[in-house]
Amino acid sequence: MTIPMISSDATTDAATAPAAVSTAPVPEPRQEPATGTSWDDLVAKVREAGLYPTVEQAERVTRAVLAALGEHVVGDERVDLARALPEEAARIVAAQVPAHHVPAAAEFVNELSRRLPNATHATARWDTTSVLGVLPELIGDDLTHRLLAQLPSGYALLFGQAELVRAA
Repeated sequence: MTIPMISSDATTDAATAPAAVSTAPVPEPRQEPATGTSWDDLVAKVREAGLYPTVEQAERVTRAVLAALGEHVVGDERVDLARALPEEAARIVAAQVPAHHVPAAAEFVNELSRRLPNATHATARWDTTSVLGVLPELIGDDLTHRLLAQLPSGYALLFGQAELVRAA
């Protein structure tokens, strides 16, 4: 959409002339990430990855895991993650107050098991990998690697990635 330029008449006093308006295009509000993935697409991918019997269960797990992740990602990576996600997922991540302490991967899963009703450590790990495992395809390798560089050791496996450790 473009906004027409309003120009002043040469005989009009400069003080009463309307301000010139740029003809530069106004960016449309972001509806979906560049990948074109919607919230429903993301939930469907999580449902398939986690073999959840209902959309509601996949959505509940997706919301919980993204909220937990949003507490532990900061800086440019947090902003870029929100930009790469569908709008609903971006809001979930952005709404979280970053924690002062980023837990180890096992502690992250334990925290999630306390948030999800009737969850055990094993089911929370399944839920976590079901959600985080679909993110690399959605957000790309570069951002995935940047997120993993920010998080403690052990998170790569939750994202379905190999974690390479240098030999001593």
